[in-house]
Amino acid sequence: MERPVSASTDGRAWIQQLEDTLAEAMGRTGSPVSLVYMLPQGEQVLRLVLLGGLPWDLAAPWARVPLETATPVADAVREERLVWLGGQEEIARHYPQLGMLLPYDFVLASAPVTGGPIRGGIVLAWPVWHRPEPSEEEREAIALCSRRVGQVLGHAVTGRTSLHFDKPRIMAPTRPPDPDPTQARAAYEFAERLPTGCCALDLDGRVTFYNPAALDLVGGGGTLVLGQRPWETLSWLRDPVFEDSFRETVIARRPTTFTAVRPSGTRLDFTLHPGDHGISVSLTPADALTAPPAAPPATAEQGPGSASRPPAAQTPSRRQATVLGEPVGATALYHLTHLAVALTEAVGVRDVARIVCDQLIPGFGAQGLVLLTVEEGRLGVVTHRGYSTEFVERIDNEPVSAFAPHRESLATGKPIFLATYAEFRRSYPDAPRFAMRNAWAFLPLIASGRAMGSLVLSYDRARTFPPSERAVLTSLSGLIAQALDRARLYDAKQTLTRALQTGLLPHSLPHAPGVDVVARYLPAGPDTDIGGDFYDLIHSTSAPATVSAVIGDVEGHNVHAAALMGQIRIAIHALATAGTPPGAVLARTNRLLTDLEPGLFTSCLIAHLDPLRHRARLATAGHPPALLRHPDGHTDILDLAPGLLLGIDPGGEYPTTEVPFPPGSLLVLYTDGLVEVPGTDIEDTTRSLAQQVARADTGNLDELADALVRRAKQAVPRHDDIALLLIRSHPAPGTDTRR
Repeated sequence: MERPVSASTDGRAWIQQLEDTLAEAMGRTGSPVSLVYMLPQGEQVLRLVLLGGLPWDLAAPWARVPLETATPVADAVREERLVWLGGQEEIARHYPQLGMLLPYDFVLASAPVTGGPIRGGIVLAWPVWHRPEPSEEEREAIALCSRRVGQVLGHAVTGRTSLHFDKPRIMAPTRPPDPDPTQARAAYEFAERLPTGCCALDLDGRVTFYNPAALDLVGGGGTLVLGQRPWETLSWLRDPVFEDSFRETVIARRPTTFTAVRPSGTRLDFTLHPGDHGISVSLTPADALTAPPAAPPATAEQGPGSASRPPAAQTPSRRQATVLGEPVGATALYHLTHLAVALTEAVGVRDVARIVCDQLIPGFGAQGLVLLTVEEGRLGVVTHRGYSTEFVERIDNEPVSAFAPHRESLATGKPIFLATYAEFRRSYPDAPRFAMRNAWAFLPLIASGRAMGSLVLSYDRARTFPPSERAVLTSLSGLIAQALDRARLYDAKQTLTRALQTGLLPHSLPHAPGVDVVARYLPAGPDTDIGGDFYDLIHSTSAPATVSAVIGDVEGHNVHAAALMGQIRIAIHALATAGTPPGAVLARTNRLLTDLEPGLFTSCLIAHLDPLRHRARLATAGHPPALLRHPDGHTDILDLAPGLLLGIDPGGEYPTTEVPFPPGSLLVLYTDGLVEVPGTDIEDTTRSLAQQVARADTGNLDELADALVRRAKQAVPRHDDIALLLIRSHPAPGTDTRR
């Protein structure tokens, strides 16, 4: 029986309920790692709100996940299904970016949040010895967790609780009862007597315990310090191998082993053993390690709660550390790789700005970031984090020459690193300082020898910027500059093509006697080029009381499609104005199109409306069917005599069908972007659209048009434009159109 979810609006109460729900799911499924995402209303980016079993540094690159991206949690939320990945090979096959960034063997599940008004997702992960397919008990536990998370978030929204976080809540691991003091003392003395070294790390990699033998073995070049990471206090452990071994142990929950060389030449083997509360590390001279036998494979008899308990013996994965000069940390390389991969998918400047903010701030511990472009010698603020709007407005649209750090870095093409406020003030006494920032990195963005802009990172505390970090930041600035250059070109092209397309569409619809008309046009997503959707409303000079409604879609998404759309619209407008019947308009336009030989086909539907006679004549050229809502609310999908797409056969015929169009009727014309949903039969979505129209209140056509478009926008990613025409015959006097 499900426990009821409290409707408390207290901020601490709902987050505690969320933690309890996730802890219960982790216990029932044996998952040591869990994440909860929410999709704020009106946004298209999932936000990480709760994290369990992982340190923040490892989860930071996935703190914000755009809904249209190909990631397990985004797919689960968007497609409303469980995404189960049974190991490293399956992850790499379905999500190559994730597989490259986390090249470890583990099992992953993502599920959509249900049971409430807030959309979101949950993620659970298991060690590789977990079965490759979910058991029925695990499916039930995940489904229950999804419902309860949805209820908790729903109650929080209902209670007007703010659900936005700059950083997710980190769940504290459930610890076993405190040991008996006598046993604890005995365990401590046991570790003290061991001739081999041992130490304990928490899930952030910080030392929580070490024995004397461990201190003796690490020797010179630093020491182990409680509360510090070993690779930060031991210079000879700064090779990425140690940090990456720790990452693999935490994420994949499997032992790892690597060999490092002390400054004296002594080789030490480190073996990391995972647990839900931290990592146990054993240190032995390299020739003293004896590998344990291989772990037996997991069996189907393992219960759901056993997945996080490793088999008694496992073969650790082995690596060799080699430190040459100043090393680059694994975390820095991890964020460099993640940013590089993410930038390859960035399309416009807004994409680049989002990725840079989401990756650089958590990856390099900055408290502030400003991304600027340079246009005609002036700085333009693209985005900023950790700064007030008033402060960045002092920079926006100002000459580069007015800000010495930007001027110098852009002139020389070299980054400027300022480790302290004293150094900042000494070097640039007139430069503005935000709040109490005490360290800065000014990174010029240079692409193909041209200054694209500048990137500023700032820190609350003084920062030394070691050579390895400077090298990584310099590399990142080059990647960002190239991505920004591509994005600006893309945005410029999109602006031009959108202006062309909208210029070819009617700026406003003419008044039509006897009918009310509303139109909507919605471009496809930002990663889709210009489309060829069009619509029009045309008066007939031969019958002034009639009007022709036209809707169509030229094949393709490019400038050629838009140009052809303009030609077709002009041809149809000229023919319909002369009173030509719909079928004849399509036939003559078809012959014109085949003479032009554009290599593109066009769908089109024309409806000639006569409100006085209460009749409508329609003809179609392979276009989605029109919908006709009768005054009583019953809605038909009009089955018109078919005609070929325009541009295929110069002799094509387009029969005209006449239907009643009584007062209060509503005719719905649309392009396929309104009803196309990936993985769903278009006939099913058309019937669903007809049902929505039948249930709708037709008293306000603008509200109805917005509702229909809003429904289509929820199906992401969209790859096609949407054009929509609603034509309602004036109702008979005294008729109530509300339903």
